[in-house]
Formats: sequence, structure tokens, C-alpha cells
Amino acid sequence: MTLYELDLDPASNASGSEDSSITVNYIEVIETVIASLQQDNSAMVSHTDGGYLWKFKYGSVEVFVQLPGTSEDDILTVWSTILKLPVTNEAGLLRRLMEMNWGNTFEARFAISDNQVVVCARRTLAELSPGEISRNITIVATLADDNDEALQAEFPAS
Repeated sequence: MTLYELDLDPASNASGSEDSSITVNYIEVIETVIASLQQDNSAMVSHTDGGYLWKFKYGSVEVFVQLPGTSEDDILTVWSTILKLPVTNEAGLLRRLMEMNWGNTFEARFAISDNQVVVCARRTLAELSPGEISRNITIVATLADDNDEALQAEFPAS
């Protein structure tokens, strides 16, 4: 997989209309959101037959956005790794994450993938508005950046 730097212009804007009769250009919406959030021109994209994968830096974390295609059945996935496992007091960490999932994560959630704690959100494209795309990416980036350092300090690697 090859990553390419993106030349994102935050001035270009996808239609913010919530009218479902308007066709949404998902790629344009995602790139507009990333342009507004990225730091240090960090955004990169990989485009293959398997779809698109974007990566950008937000605060102290890297955020990934994956879009396999643009049909209603395709799934937008956003995630950011915040902690590598194993850690000391793993039971305490899991309890904390479950508590945070209940009240603090909105449409996102904490999960474990490949021995890493991630913040993630997944949604099919069916009836997905530009505002919801922006919200999912922003929530994942913000939750990851707001919680990574505190969780790493409280639950150091074992």
C-alpha cells in the first residue's frame, strides 16, 4: 500500500444539505473534514481497488478513515489507536473503558483490535449525511486525543 500526501483545501466544501435527494460525494466530504482537522499537513491517502484509506495527525494521535466503496452497503470506518496491550491492571483498564463507553463516547466506542485499544466508529453509507460523516471523524479524533495520554499514564505497559 502506498500513501500519498493530500493537498487538502479546506475552502472547498461539499454540500452541507441534509436533503436525501442530493447525491453525496463521500470522498469530497471526508477530505474536507480531514482538511479541517489535520495538523502539520499530515493527511495522506491510499487509493486501491479495495477503496480509500486516509491517515492524519490530530493532537497526539493518528486517525484513520477507511471507505471501501461508495455504495449504500459500504461501511465508513474511523479509528485511532490510543494504547498498546498488554498493560498493568488490564482488568481495571477494561472496566474503565466499559464505563467510558456508556456515557462518554457518543456514536464512537472504545474497542480492542490487534492487541491495541482503539476509539472507533462504523456506519453504513445508507442515508449517511455529510454532517454525520464529519461528526464521526471528529468524535473519534477528539476522544482519542483527549484520552490517550491519561490512559497510557494510568495503565502503563507491562
